[in-house]
Amino acid sequence: MLNEFKKFISRGNVMEMAVGLIMAVYFGAIVKSLVDHIIMPPIGILLGNVDFSNLKIVLQKATMEGGAEVPEVAISYGLFLNTIITFLIVAFAVFMVVKGYNRMKANMEKKEQEAPAAPPAPTKEEVLLTEIRDLLKK
Repeated sequence: MLNEFKKFISRGNVMEMAVGLIMAVYFGAIVKSLVDHIIMPPIGILLGNVDFSNLKIVLQKATMEGGAEVPEVAISYGLFLNTIITFLIVAFAVFMVVKGYNRMKANMEKKEQEAPAAPPAPTKEEVLLTEIRDLLKK
């Protein structure tokens, strides 16, 4: 069982998938930062100095009960809007990557189909005649 696991983990596909997952996580972090720090502030200014991360509906305010603080209960729809915008940007980026990959794959297949076929192998008679010719030259 250990040998099977070693074979599985050493396959190229597993390593490629791991690298892809790591890249996707960091790409998501970059896009989240783009949305939170670059895209949303100008939109907030256009809408009257609104900070989307602070938009929420408070269901219960924070209170102090018996010396312990009870945290606020709120629906943070501003954070949800940021998450939706982040998702749309990531989805569009993935769409563009897949579209480019499919185009590249189609071009490669087209070139393979257009490539001239290898000349047919000589027939037995041609091979025999070539040998006879070479012997006569000697």
